[in-house]
Amino acid sequence: MKILFLNTPFKFKISRASRWVEKTKSGTLYMPFWLAYATGVAEQKGYEVKLLDAIANDYDFETTIEEIKRFSPSLVVIDTTTPTIYSDLEFVRQLKKEYICKVVLVGPHVSALPEQTMEKCKEVDFIARNEYDYTIVDIADYLKGKKKLKDIDGITYRSGDLIVSNKDREPIKELDQLPFVSQIYKKYLDIRDYRYALAKHPMVQIFTSRGCIFRCTFCTLPQTFTGRIFRARSAENVVRELEWIKENLPEVKEIFIEDDTFTIDKERVVKICDLIIKKKLNITWSANVRADVPYEVLKKMKEAGCRILIVGYESGNQDILNKIKKGVTLEMAEEFTKNCKKLGIKIFGCFMIGLPGDTKETIMQTFEFAKKLSPDMVFFQQAVPFPGTEFFEWCKKNGYIRVHRWNQWLDVNGQLDCIVDYPNLKSEEICKLRDELMVKYYTNPKHILYTITHNLDIDEMKRLFKAGKDFLKYLMRRKK
Repeated sequence: MKILFLNTPFKFKISRASRWVEKTKSGTLYMPFWLAYATGVAEQKGYEVKLLDAIANDYDFETTIEEIKRFSPSLVVIDTTTPTIYSDLEFVRQLKKEYICKVVLVGPHVSALPEQTMEKCKEVDFIARNEYDYTIVDIADYLKGKKKLKDIDGITYRSGDLIVSNKDREPIKELDQLPFVSQIYKKYLDIRDYRYALAKHPMVQIFTSRGCIFRCTFCTLPQTFTGRIFRARSAENVVRELEWIKENLPEVKEIFIEDDTFTIDKERVVKICDLIIKKKLNITWSANVRADVPYEVLKKMKEAGCRILIVGYESGNQDILNKIKKGVTLEMAEEFTKNCKKLGIKIFGCFMIGLPGDTKETIMQTFEFAKKLSPDMVFFQQAVPFPGTEFFEWCKKNGYIRVHRWNQWLDVNGQLDCIVDYPNLKSEEICKLRDELMVKYYTNPKHILYTITHNLDIDEMKRLFKAGKDFLKYLMRRKK
């Protein structure tokens, strides 16, 4: 039996695996890592598989369906997101008109709204909710007559005229048993097709853990996909994959650790770093972290090859941080930033505007705080209430969501629109402030001088030039 895992075509080149699904402003295209992990698991279990990324290949619906026919799978697994869901469902309809197969939808959006999704598209056979690595294998086993649907946790399916949702699947505990996702990339993808604006190119994205214990109200994956139970690969297992990448993908210039929060278990981080140093891997890597990592851990990370850390500062107002349950203080953020600068670790600082309680005044406090911290790179972005999050439910309850169709979440340029209207802060004001703050930050002479003097190697200069050029294109499109 054959299983095809598909990153479906869309009118914009977007990263479905990203936490921020939109047409890139800076050349970024994420690897389809969730699909890749599931591909590897199905392959481990003896199924003939294929991972097809129609986005990276610039395929349209017709070309993609022809590729599916060529492989002739019995089961097609389709990744979905909130902004693309209507297009994804239309693809399913067209596929079913031309080819007989079973279709499974996966991803945070359908995990949050499984019944609603199946009601809108009768051609969808199954939804595999949350982490689906082993759920797909169970569905395939059912199609082969080896399992009963009622015994498969984590699925939504049709039973006559009814839509049935079985109980949730337990999060995967033994992550060391998962295949190295880098091996799946090498077998099925061209890694040069993918880019992260803040990373050296080519790069690969891996996970060393899943789940996040923190309670941020806006964060999508812990609330709709990976959950809030932290599970980690052993340090030895992680470093074996790093070694494999070094030996088998020598063109890779940077490894990005995509964990929601790489540094939850700081002892494990130190152990990983000690092994990297002991084995003299001489690799460059980066990660997502919180602004709560102590100096000694950061020092060890730097010694092991850490180049840049992505940090969600979110706001420069403590009351706002408390409202979104960030669990970090402004003082902690300042101390963390000071330590990173002392060690020479670059910082990509993420700031959100339009969070609960935000006003023009608090947004300007956030901007001033960003200037004070002075990260190497920043991202000022509107807060978006994705389905399944506490933030979404709060906005919905208070009538703040201004659009009522999922395809309205992207603007005409393919960027995530400002979805919320507050009584004292309209969506148009949030969008305008977002663009103004980005321009003000990056055109500050002090920041320009700092960027030039701290990015003198050729790879950094190439990366910054491409990111800057793409962002200028984005601004020009916004003005039209």
